[in-house]
Amino acid sequence: MKVFISADIEGVTGVTVWDEADQQKAEYSAAREQMTAEVAAACEGAKQAGATEIWVKDAHGTGRNLIAAGLPQNVRLIRGWSGHPLMMLEGLDDTFHAVLMVGYHPAAGSETSPLSHALALDITRITLNDRQASEFLIHAYAAATLGVPVAFVSGDKGLCDEVTQVNQYVGTVAVKEGIGDSTISIHPDLAVARIRDGVREALARDLARCRVALPPRFSVQVQFRNHSKAHLYGFFPGALQKDALTVQFESDDYFEVLRFLLFATWPET
Repeated sequence: MKVFISADIEGVTGVTVWDEADQQKAEYSAAREQMTAEVAAACEGAKQAGATEIWVKDAHGTGRNLIAAGLPQNVRLIRGWSGHPLMMLEGLDDTFHAVLMVGYHPAAGSETSPLSHALALDITRITLNDRQASEFLIHAYAAATLGVPVAFVSGDKGLCDEVTQVNQYVGTVAVKEGIGDSTISIHPDLAVARIRDGVREALARDLARCRVALPPRFSVQVQFRNHSKAHLYGFFPGALQKDALTVQFESDDYFEVLRFLLFATWPET
């Protein structure tokens, strides 16, 4: 079995404020260590379920967060960003049997996490076919274009509830719950144990049931915090500026949606 793990940090247990997700801040170190521990647990659970090849995409910020020495030796770690439209699933192809998402968080505009966002902090909301789109949903569709199911997700309770609504067969582990600007987290060691066991159980099920059905057509709207961004990305081929802050893009091909989202969220240099 060949497994792909996409790892973020805002959905890691205990992570509550932006300083803990920022490499330049003192509080980041502990969050980075717990992120590594939770990903290592997912790797161990996958190995127990029979995975013989495991790839990990460090998918937060710079893509250089995970402590490589804290991961199993048989893991291939993807660090940094190549600029591929698969974004947080960069490196995934149709040879993989399952995708696991660790440390994920609710969508921009959600009230279930103090760190809710989607792809970029200057975006206040993304909708896909009129549905509020989290990074989970955006990338679950991406995996579906390759025929790869998302088998497991860990992170905030609000996100886990969304995952179950999208597909009840996807395994989830909620490691914390957001209330206003606060979080209620389980113990770091308990999170590690639950993720390991949750991954093992998820990969032992019928993975075909975890596949997310792709709609026949996609309409994505991105609402920016700054009107100048909406003006700029309204000139993307096929895009339309709907109002001062919102750009819409439609396509029958989800890869084209991913291409639009990549350019609309790529950090400025």
